[in-house]
Amino acid sequence: MYAALWRKLPGPPVVKWLLTVIILVAVFFLLMEVVFPWVSAQMPYNDVAV
Repeated sequence: MYAALWRKLPGPPVVKWLLTVIILVAVFFLLMEVVFPWVSAQMPYNDVAV
């Protein structure tokens, strides 16, 4: 699977590595800013009754 993704990226290996790093950073920030806060709001431990 990773080989197929690697072949889809344009350019020489240096450009492919740069694109890979950019994509990974973008996915990381998307998870931290959108997905994880949404999941955290859905968790039952936010409904604490003492």
